[in-house]
Amino acid sequence: MKRLFDLALACVATLVLAIPVAVVAVAVRLTSPGPALYWSDRVGRNNKIFKMPKFRSMHVGTPTVATHLLTNAETYLTPIGSFLRRSSLDELPQLWNILRGDMSFVGPRPALFNQKELIAMRTQVDVHELLPGLTGWAQVNGRDELPIPQKVKLDAEYKARQSLWFDLRILWLTFVKVLRREGVTH
Repeated sequence: MKRLFDLALACVATLVLAIPVAVVAVAVRLTSPGPALYWSDRVGRNNKIFKMPKFRSMHVGTPTVATHLLTNAETYLTPIGSFLRRSSLDELPQLWNILRGDMSFVGPRPALFNQKELIAMRTQVDVHELLPGLTGWAQVNGRDELPIPQKVKLDAEYKARQSLWFDLRILWLTFVKVLRREGVTH
């Protein structure tokens, strides 16, 4: 049921957002040198690595670490990078991963391949068995502001509570958080 929901919503979202996606891609290219998309190695279901695209919000050559680990992360942002992150428009290309089955709309956010502590803690509580999500329970409860143990606790709570209704609630809360621009540090 979850996969059918993801496919149907991803198809509709792809059609509805085709023009905004194209506009963002052009804006990224016009405001900084480099490709419109940034592809990163992420940890998926059962700790398998997959490639995840985002609109590039940082300059080419930025170190591949979680943004909160960068010293003066703001200096790496492109002219529209901060806007893309606050509005979550940088996440739109992940519709591709949802269509492919690498991700779901709701689940734990995919860790970077080098976030060893997060990966290990998720594996200990079997969260690694879930498809990662475009958004998740941890996202709507603090996003970038949460320490890793708290994220993992919320991811485990999602695993225990997951249902279509809970996913719909998380999607609604995500929409509200994005509109309010809550929980984004850069």
